[in-house]
Amino acid sequence: QPWTVVPDFTHHAHSASLSAVAVNNRYVVTGSRDETIQIYDMKKKIEHGALLQHNGTITCLEFYGTAHLLSGAEDGLICIWNTKRWECLKSIKAHKGHVTSLSIHPSGKLALSVGTDKTLRTWNLVEGRSAFIKNLKQNAHIIKWSPDGERYVTVTTNKVDIYKLDTASITGTITTEKRVSSLRFITDSILAIAGDDEIIRFYSCDSQKCLCEFKAHENRIKDIYSFEKEGQHVIVTASSDGYIKMWSLDLNKIKDVPSLLCEVNTKARLTCLAVWLDQASEMKENSDKAATSSQANEDEKSSIVRKNKVFWTDKSDKTVKRKRKITPEKQKLEAPLQKKKKKWNSSA
Repeated sequence: QPWTVVPDFTHHAHSASLSAVAVNNRYVVTGSRDETIQIYDMKKKIEHGALLQHNGTITCLEFYGTAHLLSGAEDGLICIWNTKRWECLKSIKAHKGHVTSLSIHPSGKLALSVGTDKTLRTWNLVEGRSAFIKNLKQNAHIIKWSPDGERYVTVTTNKVDIYKLDTASITGTITTEKRVSSLRFITDSILAIAGDDEIIRFYSCDSQKCLCEFKAHENRIKDIYSFEKEGQHVIVTASSDGYIKMWSLDLNKIKDVPSLLCEVNTKARLTCLAVWLDQASEMKENSDKAATSSQANEDEKSSIVRKNKVFWTDKSDKTVKRKRKITPEKQKLEAPLQKKKKKWNSSA
């Protein structure tokens, strides 16, 4: 059965170009240079509202499970959002410069971020605070956890540094000819990397060797996404020339060039890409399992840190006092900046 790509839901919501996009099982969120985050309900195929917490271009967005969203922007803030009522649970001044990229650990207990202040920061999401700061020699513009959470990678211009979680040290470096524009973990140990050219390359994280490379587009590649459906591994690529292409990947024959499933010319200058899979697909089972384990983790966290203010779990959160509603029409809502009150105990 041939694959086809057809427009299903199109909306002109931003007044400037898009800079980030993220999806979960129900929503698609987009960030823009217009400093807003727009929400779309993909089940109802409607615009759901807007989040106006940031000042500056939205640089990164990432969901965790079905209940939380993290956003980063050029104002140096990372915001933690509850996706049930779309409240800002916590706003963290994360970097002195811009936040360029963030990534949430598969456990949901911590996140990493990089910014234009030449730092890599680790965040304790259970308590909503900084856990560790590592100084970098140069500004990194991408950070990404592996699916198993055992390693993470940072990208600085054309250099990809691979870190091991248990030692927090670099285990290897991949250097490309041109600036890396996007990367994606295909497996726990295989990276798909796109530079500012037409070629996609698969690298082994263990040996740092190139396993396969192929020309995917006529112009430079802006973003890569991957997913699995009915046992088939699919890579989706977007180019600045407007083409979106879908490729079938055989992991057992990783050195073979992926076969093209379909392509579409959007006639737009593409900047970012994400894939939303509807619940009829095989991914529903996986996302439900992830949501269940996420909820179990949250329940566990609630019991552990009940005495503290918890920003990552809904049940224990004390900071959000006002209930907020998102209307399905074009009503833009500004989430309040939640300030953590510190109480100082004086001793005699």
